[in-house]
Amino acid sequence: MAGSSMTIPESQLDTWSHQGSVTQSKSTYATIKLALEDSSTDYANQAYAIFLQGSYGNDTNIYSESDVDVVIRLDSIFYYDIDSLSADEQALFHKNLSAGSYSYNAFKSGVVRALEKRFGKSSVDAGNKAIKIKADGNRRTADVLVCADFRRYRSYSAQGVDYEEGICFWNNAGKRISNYPRQHSANCTTKHQNTVGYFKPMVRILKNMRSKLVDDGVLAVGVAPSYYIEGLLYNVPTNKFGGNYGTSFVAAINWMREADRTKFVCANEQYYLLQNDAETCWPIANGDAFRNAVTRLWNQW
Repeated sequence: MAGSSMTIPESQLDTWSHQGSVTQSKSTYATIKLALEDSSTDYANQAYAIFLQGSYGNDTNIYSESDVDVVIRLDSIFYYDIDSLSADEQALFHKNLSAGSYSYNAFKSGVVRALEKRFGKSSVDAGNKAIKIKADGNRRTADVLVCADFRRYRSYSAQGVDYEEGICFWNNAGKRISNYPRQHSANCTTKHQNTVGYFKPMVRILKNMRSKLVDDGVLAVGVAPSYYIEGLLYNVPTNKFGGNYGTSFVAAINWMREADRTKFVCANEQYYLLQNDAETCWPIANGDAFRNAVTRLWNQW
């Protein structure tokens, strides 16, 4: 439990709450977007969209972060999940479905070639999930996630169709991973507004605490990704935010300690936050390790 008396000074919390520089990130995004939109790309005649996700896209970036997360989504075709539909609904869906003439693999290959053409093969690494682009001069490191439109159907009938729209991609092992960045971003913004501007600064405070814990050797790199920190704080009731950053931190951490964490959801509200062996969820031990570590940091400052 976090002690209610102030241990980390409010001045330190205020420093941690500030957003990192956006000038280089904005320039990096513009450079990558220009490369992806080049009229000579293999996919130039396909429908696609380019947008930001991650800390810079959600205004929760801190000074120590450098990566810019870019998404390029193929919209000419879509992939789907119809497991929730009845047998009759699935039959109607397949009856109306027409095969696409383009594929995700062709799209990703074209994106890799476009990035290699612009930045050089030595600067582009098609990683397990995202394509990594090395920093160079004022250009920051970037991750480009190549994905496709994805629809998880809730109902399908002649009277109407209902689905949750997201994205999907495949890792190097051939496993399809679906996620919902638009919902994540929109929900975080709504949470920020409902907490009278406290949510995003508090996310940045927790991320700076994570950075200190990693630098001090208390927390291993990769235990607490920014995406999950945003999700963790998203579950905290809005009435726990306010007053100042110190009281907000104590109220949030103590609420987490007493709450049923098996019910915590990701900020996109499409997945549970804390589950093991799920690509889109935070391993339970890692989530607990982060919460316990920031609590100790607070109490032992």
